[in-house]
Amino acid sequence: MGDYTIQISTKLIDQLARDDEKVKRKARKPKPKKKTPVQRHEEPQDNAAKEFPSEPKTSSPAPAPGWPLQPPPMYLPVTPAPPPPPPAAAVPEVEAIRAVLKESEMVLEKLEKQEAGARQELSKRAKELHDKEFKLPYQNPMPCDQERSGCVECYKSNAKDPLKCAEAVKRFEACARMAMKNANAKAS
Repeated sequence: MGDYTIQISTKLIDQLARDDEKVKRKARKPKPKKKTPVQRHEEPQDNAAKEFPSEPKTSSPAPAPGWPLQPPPMYLPVTPAPPPPPPAAAVPEVEAIRAVLKESEMVLEKLEKQEAGARQELSKRAKELHDKEFKLPYQNPMPCDQERSGCVECYKSNAKDPLKCAEAVKRFEACARMAMKNANAKAS
């Protein structure tokens, strides 16, 4: 990794040092631009006492007119990254814990497989038992089903003139009487 530096202005350091005072930002109103000639005045050579001793001396050109004068940036060194942790194989307790964890995971997988097999077997047996217990008894087919459906179809197709279905109704009636006689004969 390369060396990096962080640039922090003295204004920010002053603000951080005065943490009891809250810095409020004021809305800046645009100032009307005035065209005035730039006047450069020379400062006396005694400006070394005014500079901060912790800041490096730099010679920078004069700022453009209208911009505030800012102090030069301060450079702070970056601390190196901490050393990596020792390899996992170096700690025997960690290896013992990992071995127990791996064994536990294997037991868990085995139990999950047993549970899945038991669940399938239980479902199969429950279905078989349900089928045996709730089996519907044999139901005789309804007699005269064909004649009945013929009668219904005739009424649907001749809804305006139901007298045309007299023949279908007679066949259904004859079949129903026959079925009733047979049922009575079996019951006796």
